[in-house]
Amino acid sequence: MTQLNTPYPSTAYLTGFLRSRGLHCEQRDLALALVLALFSREGLQGMRTAVEALDRQQQTAQTRSFAEQFPAYEATIERVIGFLQGRDPTLAHRINTRQFLPEGARFAAIDHYLADEGEDPLAWAFGALGLQDRARHLATLYLNDLADVLRDAVDPRFEFVRYAESLATAQPHFDPLAQALAAAPNLIDRTLQDLTLAAMDEVKPDVVLLSVPFPGAVYAALRMGQTIKAHRPGVTLILGGGFVNTELRELSEPRLFDYVDFVTMDGGERPLLALLEHLAGQRSAQRLVRTFVREDGEVRWRHLAEPDIPFEDVGTPTWDGLPIDRYLSLLDMLNPMNRLWSDGRWNKLTVAHGCYWKKCSFCDVSLDYISRYEGATAATLVDRIEAIVKETGQTGFHFVDEAAPPKSLKALAAELQARGTAISWWGNVRFEKTFTPELCQQLADSGCIAISGGLEVASDRLLKLMNKGVSVEQVARVTKAFAEAGVLVHAYLMYGFPTQTVQDTVDALEYVRQLFENGCIHSGFFHRFACTVHSPVGLNPEQFGVQLLPLPEGRFAKNDVGFVDPTGTDHDAMGRALKKGLYNFMHGIGVDEDVRRWFDVRVPKPTVKRGHIARALAQRD
Repeated sequence: MTQLNTPYPSTAYLTGFLRSRGLHCEQRDLALALVLALFSREGLQGMRTAVEALDRQQQTAQTRSFAEQFPAYEATIERVIGFLQGRDPTLAHRINTRQFLPEGARFAAIDHYLADEGEDPLAWAFGALGLQDRARHLATLYLNDLADVLRDAVDPRFEFVRYAESLATAQPHFDPLAQALAAAPNLIDRTLQDLTLAAMDEVKPDVVLLSVPFPGAVYAALRMGQTIKAHRPGVTLILGGGFVNTELRELSEPRLFDYVDFVTMDGGERPLLALLEHLAGQRSAQRLVRTFVREDGEVRWRHLAEPDIPFEDVGTPTWDGLPIDRYLSLLDMLNPMNRLWSDGRWNKLTVAHGCYWKKCSFCDVSLDYISRYEGATAATLVDRIEAIVKETGQTGFHFVDEAAPPKSLKALAAELQARGTAISWWGNVRFEKTFTPELCQQLADSGCIAISGGLEVASDRLLKLMNKGVSVEQVARVTKAFAEAGVLVHAYLMYGFPTQTVQDTVDALEYVRQLFENGCIHSGFFHRFACTVHSPVGLNPEQFGVQLLPLPEGRFAKNDVGFVDPTGTDHDAMGRALKKGLYNFMHGIGVDEDVRRWFDVRVPKPTVKRGHIARALAQRD
């Protein structure tokens, strides 16, 4: 379970690559299929049966509301799904009356928006003419209400994006997953089982690849493996994806292989070619590439060093086999940048493999997806773009690089303009000085609509410790250049980095306030720093003034690691203030006020002078 508005790109990449090598390959998105099956008339009947099986003590306000309003849910569910798929836009008028959809607890959030009695509480976000967006937001709240019912009545682990992720995230032991997989299947499990077998009957594959990009995809993937093992025992199952590459690098848990036959690491192209040769009898098991297998009850690592497929030669992704007209455009957060992740179907494409900087101390720079940097020519990239537009009929692209290289983006923009290829695109960058006002304008002219990038901790001392290679003033100048070119700018922000003090935190929020005040950024998000075993902080903690806590013994996942920071800062209290302040800045509230107002504990005055960012911008020429 990743996103509902657009396919995760791994299957599209691998399908395109395998077909370019003459192999017959089909792809299916059973995450989307599962949601569409659950949120249908038949699915709601199953939910009602589950609710009716609850005793009085198990009932919640949400399940009671669902039961009471069930006829209204049953009458509207397929209409709402069709609307969110873009097939029935005129339904927006009825949704916006607030008389058409049954409303549960999620709609109470609307009441938090300040409005005088009798006024529209969403007017600030959508105005008088934001018909479709307003209706999409209300329809998303409706789906979230139903998801709450699934959690309360069927499976407390259910999430649209992070389904049962606690079973896998940095989980040293396989026991929680094994116990969950041994439990009697619930409504969600049975639905996924039916969808899995239907796909197997349709395609009749010899080999099934399960892509698990995040911990919230692991449980369902293994349920699928369990189903295939039980009902199609001759099929070979291969597990890969971002979760595997990050958290299973020291895998020694043999029970995982009750559900899959092989586990491949890092870029999938070369390991899959080797595995398929092995399955065809053309290569021994000892000559596999970056692959875990179970032999004699023990997990073995097989890796014959062979060069990876050059990024230039991996082929063009294809969405053939994915129902691109059935994805759901949701609008859950009233933030113009956040909506790009959940609203609209974007063709996902990579400008370059890996990261050209690969120095940030909080990042997994030792892993292949960061450390192996390879590019492709602008001509190759635009060839891929044009082929994808021809296939999908859609011209929106999300470049999913860790940090798209400015030189590659400049060449790409020039090639798009030279060919007259009109697309809209957005992606992630480092706010480095190469992004001059002229380059930012050229990128905007080529179709760039939004840019996100890491400011992380807005402190020059900590940015240096992070090895970001940027300063706060430089970030201000680059973000302002993008903003002046008409590009939406989103900043990733961090708190809780080693040695970050209360004073650092207050100063960081003051810098962020000034960035909003000067029109440099439009949106942002604060997340808590997490130390991983593959990052420079995790590999060399003494250089960052912290002491790592011992990792628990285990044979399964390993990623996050706890640490002791001698500063003793209460980062939880700081985080609440940072998020509160940022939320208000994004809505134009308190942008010219003292940042200490957002803290519920006593904090020192900022040491940053109030006109600091304005002066940095005045000096940029």
